[in-house]
Amino acid sequence: MPTPDQIRLSETRMRPRVLDLWWALRPLQSVVRLINTGAHPDDETTALLAALGLRDGINLSYACSTRGEGGQNDIGTESGPALGALRTREMERACDMLNMRLYWHGTSPDDPIRDFRFSKSGEETIGIWGHDHLLHRFVEIVRTDRPDIILPTFLDVPGQHGHHRAMTQAAHEVMTAAADPDFPSALPRWQVSKMYLPAWSGAGQAYDDDLPPPDATLTVDGSGKDPVSGWSYARIGQMSRAYHRTQGMGRWVPAGSGQDWPLHLAVTHVEGPDHALTSGLASTLVDLVDEAPEIKDHLLAAHGFITETVSAFPHFTHIVATAREALKHIKQAEAGAPANIAHRLAAKHQQLAHVLRIALGVEARATTEQIWLRPGDSTTVTVEFDPGDADGASYSLELPYGWSAQDGTITTTAEAHHSDPYRAEYDPVEPPLPRISLQIDATTVAVAFEKPPVVLPDRAALIAPHAALINLRQAKRTIPVAVADVSPAGSGVSFDLPEGWSSDIDDGGLSITLPEDTDPGLYGLPLYVGQAPAMTEQRIVYDHIDPTAFSRPASLQVRVLDVEVPNDKIGYIGSGHDAVAHWLRALGADVTDLTDDQINSEAALAAFDTIVIGIFALRFRDGLVSEMPRICDWVEDGGTLLTLYHRPWDNWNPETIPPRRLEIGQPSLRWRVTDSNAEVTHLDADHSLLNTPNQITQDDWVGWIKERGLYFAKSWDAAYTPLLSMSDPGEDALAGALLTAEIGKGRHTHCSLVLHHQMANLVPGAFRLIANLITPRK
Repeated sequence: MPTPDQIRLSETRMRPRVLDLWWALRPLQSVVRLINTGAHPDDETTALLAALGLRDGINLSYACSTRGEGGQNDIGTESGPALGALRTREMERACDMLNMRLYWHGTSPDDPIRDFRFSKSGEETIGIWGHDHLLHRFVEIVRTDRPDIILPTFLDVPGQHGHHRAMTQAAHEVMTAAADPDFPSALPRWQVSKMYLPAWSGAGQAYDDDLPPPDATLTVDGSGKDPVSGWSYARIGQMSRAYHRTQGMGRWVPAGSGQDWPLHLAVTHVEGPDHALTSGLASTLVDLVDEAPEIKDHLLAAHGFITETVSAFPHFTHIVATAREALKHIKQAEAGAPANIAHRLAAKHQQLAHVLRIALGVEARATTEQIWLRPGDSTTVTVEFDPGDADGASYSLELPYGWSAQDGTITTTAEAHHSDPYRAEYDPVEPPLPRISLQIDATTVAVAFEKPPVVLPDRAALIAPHAALINLRQAKRTIPVAVADVSPAGSGVSFDLPEGWSSDIDDGGLSITLPEDTDPGLYGLPLYVGQAPAMTEQRIVYDHIDPTAFSRPASLQVRVLDVEVPNDKIGYIGSGHDAVAHWLRALGADVTDLTDDQINSEAALAAFDTIVIGIFALRFRDGLVSEMPRICDWVEDGGTLLTLYHRPWDNWNPETIPPRRLEIGQPSLRWRVTDSNAEVTHLDADHSLLNTPNQITQDDWVGWIKERGLYFAKSWDAAYTPLLSMSDPGEDALAGALLTAEIGKGRHTHCSLVLHHQMANLVPGAFRLIANLITPRK
């Protein structure tokens, strides 16, 4: 694990001052603005955007509908809104790399515009998000950002993710709505000049476009290298993409690699041929003269000095002199600019100020001793400030409401708001508060804190667990709950308990005891700090993002159920991406998390009746792939193997990983059932896995959330028996959700149902089914 200083040194080495200056000069070349649109963090077309922004100087932004909270997590266990908070920060860092503004359509965890699950229909998605709500937010984004070009990432075609299709449909609508003076919005109307669609297919591992892409009307050259870094624009795009670590993004691009980007002009409001992305648009300050003849002299002068500034690289002193002159004329132009070009001049002002800071060598870094604060807390703040060659340069701290700074200490008052994990907008050159405000040459430049502190709710406590299970077939009736970091400090804590339940204070928390005759069901137990309901938070810390936290009402959810569990030894091979072993123990199963030494030993494996391989384990558990022949031999000798869902690229070789051939289907859109209420047919109702030790009935398929499953098996050896059949509305039934085969003296079962997700959400049928799946073959 690298130290904080090692991380700082690594990040600093990647961005030397000369490269920062080169990239800061790029946006000075153009006044064109382009907004890329997508449905999730990681939908942005990074390689194309890198070329447009860092080569051509086009001013970039990205509008994203959801936080991706319904997706996978390759680096941790955050899910739902907490994953959305993590992916929000990842998206912000990805934008930093491309100097790209960011707008979200869904602005809070409760917003209906969310990653509710995989969808196969744009109409379904818009119905859940709310058509008017989505369009209103989209109009706000367009009228705020004022782009000249809209570029959706995906096509609206069958076989594509419904979220993607919905965003492309909305992009067509916003072209008209944002320019409509009667649209209900307080912001001034804005006419986007052009909309392009990708003239490439979105088919791949996840999607399968049914229709061919539209014809290309122009092609953007994406080849070539950035002349200072020597990196191809494709590689720079992957550097940005690599911040989406939860999605396993970021791939190495060999030297010389690149690609062209064919685009289809779908809508235009400019005249003339469309030979280039900027055809018919005002591209430089000179092109703005016709729109603002009253400031013609300042526009022409600023353009001349900007051209000289860009050409002067890498001569820092020359750049400073000409950038100062350009900024002087931009300020004078701003004073008399009409509203229709004011945003372009404001951008040039900001860009020139940024160039001056780097060229003058002004540096500022702010760090705090504490990251996690409650209202009323204080922490030491250290500011490193080097004015470089900027005479009279100074700095101050810009702080959120309810914060103050004095004598090297930041203090939050009782009025301080807790930090927002779902910021609605983000701009790399105007980072959120708290930040450093630099005063250079009578202009201001904002610099982010290295790791901004996070303010947590004032009445709160951390509790573990948040969810618990009581199996009436087991003797256990007590749930220990750890309670920590109680705020206000010293306050008493208690749960609001159902009648007949009791609690006792233990060292470090509480113990909750249920009556022997508790009825099966789901019970919610709110936590109180003092006499008021409390909040709790999930703190999210990774070295590639700023720290964040997701807060929610503190409550313990208890599922009481009646499940027969086999009295056998279960070995679990996990990779940290699920909590299945925990839930099996909670059911009452005898579960051991297998070490590498145990997996590598025939004698150690022989001690277990059943082995469960958790989701993604073949990809993330080092050495597991090479040990699968040993595990398959163990199955032949009488062991029961349960593999939980894997993706084809999780090192799942259909010929060598399972005991008999079993191919996982892709693209996933064709091999999943997204309707969590989809009817489930038992293909072999008498099979032991559907009857022993618990009879699985239609009641066990009620109450599932998100979806039934994904990455179903596509084809399999005749040894396997499919046990279930299900489908999304209007589609053919899939039989690859649950397969089982008798292998020698043992058995292999592969389950593509999202049991781990259902158990984490205390869905009773999932517990009854997995109890059967871990029951050894007799």
